[in-house]
Amino acid sequence: MTVKSKILLSVLVIAATATAQESEISFKSTELAPGLYMLEGQGGFAGGNIGLVTGDDGVVVIDAGLEPLTAVTITAIEAITGEPLDFLINTHAHGDHVGGNAALHKKGASIVAHEKLRSRMVADNAARDALPELTYTGEVTFHLNGHTARVFHVANAHTDGDSAIHFPEVNVIHAGDAMFNKLFPFIDLDSGGSVGGFIAAQKKILSMANDQTKIVPGHGVLANKADLQAALDMLIDAQARVKALVDAGKSKEDILAANPLADYHDVWNWGFITTERMTETLYRSLTSE
Repeated sequence: MTVKSKILLSVLVIAATATAQESEISFKSTELAPGLYMLEGQGGFAGGNIGLVTGDDGVVVIDAGLEPLTAVTITAIEAITGEPLDFLINTHAHGDHVGGNAALHKKGASIVAHEKLRSRMVADNAARDALPELTYTGEVTFHLNGHTARVFHVANAHTDGDSAIHFPEVNVIHAGDAMFNKLFPFIDLDSGGSVGGFIAAQKKILSMANDQTKIVPGHGVLANKADLQAALDMLIDAQARVKALVDAGKSKEDILAANPLADYHDVWNWGFITTERMTETLYRSLTSE
């Protein structure tokens, strides 16, 4: 992870810590199918959404949340199951998804992730007990608690080490940060992410979905196929708007002043990825600046 990415993600951690001091952060649990849950932060920024699979065969957690909120995360998990953890799947290497790795590992979880995620964590000098012990390249499948969980790589999307998880029998997809629901996406160009890869990832996930599919985004409320289609359509159109200005010879400053994404602001703008920052990301991706 580059220095720039570290600074940006540190802002999230600091904000979460401050929020935790100001108000009570908790997780809302939603059962998506028997033994399959989404945990969504309430009361402030709690990191990414967390998945949980429980049953007689074992407990699987999807993403570990922010390190400052580890106790809150564990409390939310233990409110659903008191069983020891068996596996923790990381969808990517950002701190709001892997910050609790070491703590959940101590609770028994073997950590699973794409090999590029592990490489990034090693390069960032992550603690040994926070590192994935099991890695994959293309995909890996879990058969637990009556569920098939197919963990697959979506290349160079949010980062270069992203995973999404498909539960085909119950029609649930945990998209990780390949989807931000009704929020401009963070496409981490400095960690191997790309706009083209992000679009391809969303198209791949859409190909697995129907109108009844429940999609767990990395950030935002529980989504469906229409929500993901809206996010994809927005990004494709936003990229085209910025590209038209780049092709017309406009400078970065000119493009920001033109505010080509203005009519997306009210729905998609949020504290971390503002309309201006989304425009900057698209400009950088098109010009390699």
